[in-house]
Amino acid sequence: MTTIGQSVPRIDAVGKVKGETLYPGDINLDNQAYLKILFSGRPHAIIRGMNVEKARSLPGVLAVLTAEDVPVNEYGLIVKDQPVLCGLNSPKPYADRVRFAADNIALVVADSEEIAVEACSLIEVEYEDLPVITDPRIAMQKGQPFIHPDHGSNVFVNYRIRKGDAKAALSSADVVVEGYYETPVQEHAYLQPEAGISFVDENGVVTVVVGGQWTHEDREQVAHALGLPEEDVRIIYPAIGGAFGGREDMSVQIVLALAAWKLHQRGINRPVKTIWSREESIIGHHKRHPYYLHAIWGATRDGKVVAAEVEVISDCGAYAYTSSKVLGNATLMCTGPYEIPNVNVDACTVYTNNIPNGAFRGFGGPQGAFAAESQMNKLAQALGIDPVEIRMRNLLDEGSLLSVGTPLPKGVSVKKVTAACAEAAGWVKGKDGWTRPQGYLEDVPGSPHLKRGIGFACSFKNVGFSFGAPENCWAIVELEGNGEIESARLYHAGAEVGQGSHTVFAQMTAEAVGLPLEKVQVIAADTATSLNSGSVSASRMTFMAGNAIRGAAERALEKWENEERPARAEFQYRPPRTTPLDPETGKSEPNFSYGYVAETIEVEVDVETGQVRLVKVICADDVGKAVNPLLVRGQIEGAVVQAAGYAVLENFIQHEGQVQTKTLSTYLIPTILDIPDQVESLILEYPDPIGPWGARGMGEMPYLPFVPAVAAGIQHATGKWFDQFPYTPERILMGLEETGELK
Repeated sequence: MTTIGQSVPRIDAVGKVKGETLYPGDINLDNQAYLKILFSGRPHAIIRGMNVEKARSLPGVLAVLTAEDVPVNEYGLIVKDQPVLCGLNSPKPYADRVRFAADNIALVVADSEEIAVEACSLIEVEYEDLPVITDPRIAMQKGQPFIHPDHGSNVFVNYRIRKGDAKAALSSADVVVEGYYETPVQEHAYLQPEAGISFVDENGVVTVVVGGQWTHEDREQVAHALGLPEEDVRIIYPAIGGAFGGREDMSVQIVLALAAWKLHQRGINRPVKTIWSREESIIGHHKRHPYYLHAIWGATRDGKVVAAEVEVISDCGAYAYTSSKVLGNATLMCTGPYEIPNVNVDACTVYTNNIPNGAFRGFGGPQGAFAAESQMNKLAQALGIDPVEIRMRNLLDEGSLLSVGTPLPKGVSVKKVTAACAEAAGWVKGKDGWTRPQGYLEDVPGSPHLKRGIGFACSFKNVGFSFGAPENCWAIVELEGNGEIESARLYHAGAEVGQGSHTVFAQMTAEAVGLPLEKVQVIAADTATSLNSGSVSASRMTFMAGNAIRGAAERALEKWENEERPARAEFQYRPPRTTPLDPETGKSEPNFSYGYVAETIEVEVDVETGQVRLVKVICADDVGKAVNPLLVRGQIEGAVVQAAGYAVLENFIQHEGQVQTKTLSTYLIPTILDIPDQVESLILEYPDPIGPWGARGMGEMPYLPFVPAVAAGIQHATGKWFDQFPYTPERILMGLEETGELK
């Protein structure tokens, strides 16, 4: 009856394959109205006047809502610094300012989408333009205009780490490597653009059916903006067409709720629906943060890293979103999974007039890992030591101290993961250590312009919320039957964003109560039926939900033994506590669990065109326990494809606060012709001591070492390091032509 470790079919597979499953944009209700949003179109300005009368008088328009219609005109995950609607007569200070080109100005609700679009075009807004600041390195300088005058600085938050004496250690190091790295913006490009439908039910509860990643947080933010008790708001997630962090912050949730609620107050009881176009989605929701990292690392002749000094600057964009939390991860991961005795890190995230940046798969890890792994590969080159061997001399182990001065949680497996990946790629461990496979520098037969190279990188990724953020997860298990347990029902708020979470929930419930999988029903992602699960992010949901399900199942079974029918129990799982970074030293206990990953990537560079082809990826991931191995493999391959786009293809362009790549014809994501020719997934299972059945979270891990492995492969093929990406043909050709470093 064991279901853990089995590749059972997804419980939602048939409906999705047959096209029967409804996503937010597919849901229609009788007599529904349609919502459109007027975006600012300007990256930085003060609203001096607004006239909506022409829009209101257009036949078929039910309502035009502006800032003065929002009871509490603010929202935000970390700080509530963003107006729901920018405009006049709002009690929120500086709500009359727009800070990026897709700030929401007004809502139009109409009988049809076409009427709503026309009405938006009739709204007249008078702006006073303000200076546009798009580079965080400039925005943080003294004398620059404040994006948020009430904050008093364009620097949203600073972190620092001080461990040992980095400057002294660098001065005495045998070799010092310095690098300046830049990482780009990335668009989530999920299949289903932002969409949803809202209504006020027969009990007066404002109900929003929408895609998201955290039902209860969505409810809190909607209730706050509307000035309502949380019990008067209900959030329901149907099927969700991808997320990747892009649905962690608000998009249409609050405005849908506001529209239905305002219509209801006016005696108009009609559902309200909206679907963003792809262009609205691309300009309207947050992106992966671009980062600027300056790293100086020193090592001894035998390859022991003795010091790392790193400056980290991230572009927060117009509003905070999760920038401070993303920065925390990057601050930790910019020195890699290595035990370095002397570390200085200075990190900050800075407001600009770009699109807000926020959560995206990896959550600061890919940016930090790009610098850390590139530095390690450059040290290996400078010292003439194999890139795997130098890692083995420095990787963290049980009891090792992180840069923040505390040891990792038990279950450190990064050396085993690195070894497994290296061996699969042909590395050999001999008496002198690890050596790289040969043959990758040879020309492709008949094509001397094609150069092959292989790159290696490894990393680690936190599981769960970090740095003192409150972390918990609830589950409710209900058992039914007569003499024996005949069925189980799980109530859980965790979202299914494509990763297979609800299938895994069912497997863990079946295992915990001792029933076949077909006897388990999952009722999920509805604030009316479930308690708070926390978000589907931070590689946390399998880990957190599994522990909560086990706890609830144990309590329900105990009630069953005591003749309670049906037996229903709830359980809140709380992991070991984490602590924030000390403001002076950075000392902290940042995370309660990690996953470990290593990748080798074989690349082919066309030195005539600059085209980079990804030939083969070997990705080794310690998942603790693969609850569903096929889903784990899907997560690895999906992350590899998405990271491949990040590495070589996706070039998000903003100019003076305006997005230039507004469509998928100008912002290119990988097609079947762009993905690696071969992906080999090594699923390793070294149990996490506190994970459910030993499981670790793993959905983000393959992302982190990907780009630095590609960078090392390109250098191996061409002799040239490229410290900015994506590795478009233009960038590769220009770099090779500038230096002439072609083998």
